[in-house]
Amino acid sequence: MIGFARKRPTLIGIDISSTSVKMVELSRSGASYRVEGYSVEPLPGSAVMEKVIQDVDAVGQAIKTAYRRLGSANKHCALAVPSSAVITKVITMPANLKEDELEGQIQVEADQYIPFALEEVNLDFEIIGPAPKNPDLVEVLLSASRSENVEMRVAAAELAGLTPKVVDVEAYAIEHAYPLLAAQAPELDPDGLAAVIDVGATMTAITILHKQKIIYTREQSFGGKQLTEEIMRRFGMSYEEAGRSKKDGGLPDSYVPEVLEPFKDTMAQQVARFLQFFYAASSHAHVDQIILAGGCAVIPGVDEQIESRLATLARVGNPFSQMSLHPRVNPQRLGGDAPSLMIACGLAMRSFD
Repeated sequence: MIGFARKRPTLIGIDISSTSVKMVELSRSGASYRVEGYSVEPLPGSAVMEKVIQDVDAVGQAIKTAYRRLGSANKHCALAVPSSAVITKVITMPANLKEDELEGQIQVEADQYIPFALEEVNLDFEIIGPAPKNPDLVEVLLSASRSENVEMRVAAAELAGLTPKVVDVEAYAIEHAYPLLAAQAPELDPDGLAAVIDVGATMTAITILHKQKIIYTREQSFGGKQLTEEIMRRFGMSYEEAGRSKKDGGLPDSYVPEVLEPFKDTMAQQVARFLQFFYAASSHAHVDQIILAGGCAVIPGVDEQIESRLATLARVGNPFSQMSLHPRVNPQRLGGDAPSLMIACGLAMRSFD
């Protein structure tokens, strides 16, 4: 059920992270988008661990609450599995195959690329285009994920009364949203090399795009939870109190120099480390820009600190910056939440493929 570009009805994009459920609904008129609504609903601490659903009922209840707050009558939705839970491979196939023949041949070929029994995975493919060195062949992007990764997300959405129409991959959802991010910096070549770095509560994911297509992804454990835990330790708070104070303010004066600034420096180090992994695995030695996403992207000054440390333009991503808003959408609140809604936005954009 992992899907690519196909004609589908309007979809609510639902991003299930380790700490919250995020929903976005968009409409489009011509080339212009409008945010019809969005919502963010926190998850219980043990419901999702490192993006793996542990408690389907709890996630389903959070989706139900988020959907009620969204205020939509639409029941169709798009979900995504983590990039780390997906195997992707570009393979070549004869260009003269009809679609049903191609599908059958891919089922045969997939067995050699996927280290699981085919009955244990959800599989899909997309034709990329002609093979560069042989016009008689086409390149095909093959994607597969263990069925349980897909089924648990589908089950949670269905518990909330929604109907999943697409299960995508998080990195591809970011790729869908990337043209909106590129429009934020018209002075830069939109087809240049860009690193979208999503720093969430427990996981950080890097997606490198060239000519607006993914060429590299990686995930590792690091996120805002470390900042929350340091606030707990320094100021004797519960996890909930620390998280609330981190967002709403009211912490002692020592918080910024002794806790926040060191965390920002650590975050900049992690970004540099991520990029070094990419450079070591590719022929590239620099990226043209860094786009920050996730909840940690809104930490004041973190984009400037990363830009200074890496000597590369860094900015906070906002896929909604050029969109109009439904009157019920609060622009200030959306602006603060926008970096963490990147995946949900990309999923909602699947409506218009």
